[in-house]
Amino acid sequence: MASAPAPDDRIVIGRVLKPHGLKGEVVVEVLTDFPERFLEGLRVRLSGGSREAREMRIVAVRPHQRRVLLTFEGISDVSAAETLRGAELSVNAQDVAPRPEGYVYHWEIEGAAVVDAKGAPLGRVIELADAGGRPLLVVETARGPRDVPFSRPIVMSVDVAKKKIVLDPPPGLLD
Repeated sequence: MASAPAPDDRIVIGRVLKPHGLKGEVVVEVLTDFPERFLEGLRVRLSGGSREAREMRIVAVRPHQRRVLLTFEGISDVSAAETLRGAELSVNAQDVAPRPEGYVYHWEIEGAAVVDAKGAPLGRVIELADAGGRPLLVVETARGPRDVPFSRPIVMSVDVAKKKIVLDPPPGLLD
């Protein structure tokens, strides 16, 4: 799942793990459900690591296991690539990948009100987590956090605009 918006309404899509080879390429951990967004020519902001935040353009992309290898304009050797270690790659929030039917970005529902089918409050969303490849809604209830499978028929509806989720939990799920 895509990471949360950065402080200036940016979306973190990856993190530089380490240099790869001697010619400036870096290994990037993919932090988005849409790895196809890593394209040659994409401008991203790198922040953190040992450099101040700066805009950079990707000039080469190739898959590598469950990660991607990127080359940035102006980064041509291992020393320059090393300075990017730990940096987060972000894009403007308005540049996020189009949302497929029935898909929500987790930051869109974090903090959302959770109610039952009759509108009675059940709690608030703490996070939308990944549990073994399946989405899991973590809801703060009066009795503490509860894990709820983020799937039908338990999740009846999600209204991103109103930040409201309607659940039909089986007996005992939220106890």
